[in-house]
Amino acid sequence: MKTIHVDTGRPYDVLIGNGLIEDCGKLIREKNAARKDAVKAAVISDDKVWELYGEKVTESLRSAGFETLKLVLPNGEESKNTDNLISVLEFLAENEFTRSDLIAALGGGVVGDLAGFAAAVMLRGVDFIQIPTTLLACVDSSVGGKTAVDLRAGKNLAGAFHQPRLVICDLDVLDSLPEETFKDGSAEVIKYGVLADPRLFEHLMDKGLEFNREYVVSRCIEIKRDVVNEDEFDTGKRRLLNLGHTLAHAAEQLSSYKLSHGKAVAIGMSVFSAAAASYGICDRLTAERIREAVKRFGLPCDTDYSAEELYEVMLRDKKRNGSSISIVLPEKIGRCIIKKMDIAELEDFIRAGL
Repeated sequence: MKTIHVDTGRPYDVLIGNGLIEDCGKLIREKNAARKDAVKAAVISDDKVWELYGEKVTESLRSAGFETLKLVLPNGEESKNTDNLISVLEFLAENEFTRSDLIAALGGGVVGDLAGFAAAVMLRGVDFIQIPTTLLACVDSSVGGKTAVDLRAGKNLAGAFHQPRLVICDLDVLDSLPEETFKDGSAEVIKYGVLADPRLFEHLMDKGLEFNREYVVSRCIEIKRDVVNEDEFDTGKRRLLNLGHTLAHAAEQLSSYKLSHGKAVAIGMSVFSAAAASYGICDRLTAERIREAVKRFGLPCDTDYSAEELYEVMLRDKKRNGSSISIVLPEKIGRCIIKKMDIAELEDFIRAGL
């Protein structure tokens, strides 16, 4: 088992290894991720994940001395809404949840974001544990303390920074993922190579979907850890982690979330890198290599949405600040920049990438 320490305002560990789900209760106790007087552990999950791992997790928690509660939501981005947030809070209140108890988020990014936000606002903040079950959640959304739900106007527009007490990444769960879901998470993996590590990028290009899971998952988390340690509350360097995401969130919303997050990020990276090459921010070879990587993992590079359609949605993006918006662009593989762009220029920039 590998341990990566995240040194935020409230430090915690990320555990990476095989067979960790069956020992999650013991690990939570051993790592002091639960208060000594913790009695209840509320497992928040979705219907697909619960069927695979729900009983294993609750049994492990019971063996470690927790009284377990469960709340199972429908799988999918549509569940990450304010109605379900209130449902979770009402469920916890009805079960007399206290500040000494904890929430265990068992699932992918949707469950982690929703359960984490509930933990942030329940009783003005209770402890929660991330147990990610997708590649995307393992390498990205489970680490860093960003929690949120979607509003009708856009994705992740209501949320809070609330760091988990522990993250348990069981690599065995990746074996149960459908190939499309695994590919989806690979978009975030490619992102980390483009952002900060040419060696990681070359490993992905060489191995494709057969990449070394422990090395890749660990390296992605290390990169995110380093950025979050420096900028926990997303006021500077952490914005680099939005590579591909500004356009991605717009495309997801235009599709009514039928387009998966990973595919949208792959499109976002491809389009914005092509635009960056057109504007001389990176060379053509860099943009082509990013597109090659996206294709290597069976992910899309292009979208049928027009520059005008994407632009209109991006106007409501949370990264907009008055008349400008911050976008992340590659200079070369392993180095990206945050570019502040006037909103009036954005539509033409998108068009250049399309």
